[in-house]
Order: sequence, then structure tokens, then C-alpha cells
Amino acid sequence: MSARTHTRSTQPATGSADFRLPWWGIALPTVAFVVLLVLITGSHDAQAASGDPAISHLMDRIQHTLSR
Repeated sequence: MSARTHTRSTQPATGSADFRLPWWGIALPTVAFVVLLVLITGSHDAQAASGDPAISHLMDRIQHTLSR
């Protein structure tokens, strides 16, 4: 049994694809990006709470290593 093949039409399609993005499809990624950007840029003002100086020293070394 043979299958029928579809032939392509030479005429352009008359309809266009109707693609609508919901409002939250733009708003939520934008809000998430802004929040993360604020967290990243505001982190240089943060000070460590009182704690073990060895941990603070270790964190400083890690930050120094990563910044190179």
C-alpha cells in the first residue's frame, strides 16, 4: 500500500501566525533580572556579621581568588 504525498502550493499562505505573549511572560523575567542585578550590585556594601575570623579570612581568600 502506498502513501499519498503532499505537494506544495506555489501560492503564499494567506494567514499569518498569531502569536501572543501573556503580560507575565515579559514582566516576570524582567523583575527577576532586576532583583538579581540589585543583589549583585548591592553586595559590595555588605559586611560580615561577627563570627569566626578563620571563616572570614577563608571567604576573603576565596573572593580574592575568584576576582583574578
